[in-house]
Amino acid sequence: METVETTVLEQTSTFPRQKANKRSMRLSFSMVGIGFAGIILLGTITAPLITHYNPITNDLTQVLQAPSAAHWFGTDHLGRDLFTRVLYGGQKSLLIAIAVQLMAVLIGTMLGLFSGYFGGKTDKVIMAITNIIFSFPGLLFAIAIMAALGPSVFNLILALGLVSWPEICRLVRSQTLSLKEREFVEGGHALGASVSRILFRYILPNCYGNIAVLMTLGMATTILAESSLSFLGLGVQPPDPSWGSMVNQGKDYMFFAPWYLFTPGIVMFVTILGINLLGDVLRDYFDPKMKSSK
Repeated sequence: METVETTVLEQTSTFPRQKANKRSMRLSFSMVGIGFAGIILLGTITAPLITHYNPITNDLTQVLQAPSAAHWFGTDHLGRDLFTRVLYGGQKSLLIAIAVQLMAVLIGTMLGLFSGYFGGKTDKVIMAITNIIFSFPGLLFAIAIMAALGPSVFNLILALGLVSWPEICRLVRSQTLSLKEREFVEGGHALGASVSRILFRYILPNCYGNIAVLMTLGMATTILAESSLSFLGLGVQPPDPSWGSMVNQGKDYMFFAPWYLFTPGIVMFVTILGINLLGDVLRDYFDPKMKSSK
């Protein structure tokens, strides 16, 4: 009996240790990915300080040069420095992603609060609109909007913002439905607090964590969507650099100038991976189940 009890105790004590080791390894991997993405994002922000090349000026004497000390990522078919264009393209992608997510958070949060708090017809109308948008692939919806409005950075932000808010709306609505029945909200009603005060001072602050998680993950999705639209010629227009348009141009030279295709693709992949890993870390931090298991 003592042997059996000892074995059970050893197994029981091993499980939390194994979970802790897995969490530690996962966190370490996430930190590495976030670090690489952070370096890339820092490079895009400080691009004018890092490189002296102009991202849109042609130099036909340097066409399709292989990576070297003078051109770290090589040059493109017009002799432009690819390292410079990758940095400036990332700068534009980052600004577009931030603008799209701010638009999505503003629309989604407001509609989610109203839908969850007021219920009834308000909830039905907002959820009907949300479900209609969810019923179509987001990228297809964005392509349709861009085709109607025409290619430009403003229209790109508008198109991606209009298809990005429903997920945030659903999240805020579900949390509002739960929070409006809590004691502190009932206390606010008893003290005569207005509807706007209840929504923005009592309910909304409790949604910040999950909104931050969705916004972070949404930035990675937006960068990929923007690159896809630019690849199709509906996003950032030449000669301005964009990761998607650079991949599109590089595919024609992939057999004799592979660096033209792979450098923007790899940088985009690492950036999206790092942002997704950051979103996972934030989700674990704000998830009560993860906190209770520590």
